[in-house]
Amino acid sequence: MATLKKVVKAIDFISEQSGSWAKWFAWLLVLVGAYDTIMRHFFNAPTIWAYDTLCMAGGALYVLGWSYDYLYDAHTRVDVFYTRLSPRGKAILNTIASIFLFFPMMVALLITSVSWAIRAWRIHETMTSTFWYPPAAPYRTVFALGILLLLLQGISNFIKDLYFILRGEKLD
Repeated sequence: MATLKKVVKAIDFISEQSGSWAKWFAWLLVLVGAYDTIMRHFFNAPTIWAYDTLCMAGGALYVLGWSYDYLYDAHTRVDVFYTRLSPRGKAILNTIASIFLFFPMMVALLITSVSWAIRAWRIHETMTSTFWYPPAAPYRTVFALGILLLLLQGISNFIKDLYFILRGEKLD
């Protein structure tokens, strides 16, 4: 049981750190957005790199924040019945949903995103939304990492829910 607690705590720590890293991309969004706005509107000198940088920073903010949100149950949920369930009922529903929905989808997304990242590195793919043509591989790699971190947090939450179902107490 001590090993299980260590695994859960390690995954939760990684998700916490991922959320800490993600917040820096919000700063990057603000700084790049402000810079581009000032250059465009006050100096009539728009940048060719700001749009792609904003898209990549926003994407990184989201994907690195997914596991953090899932750790704190801050994700969006359609909960017609969920809020009315007992803690044990919620754990049972979470476990069933994880087995049949979350894990299959995350594994499929992870396989796809890793293959896209590998391909982007191999062919030196570039983003084509502007004339800057930044490399796509770093962004695709961060996307795959975000999905991996979300999958890991899903495993941690699954272990905690299953433990609660079987023992009637939280795994702390």
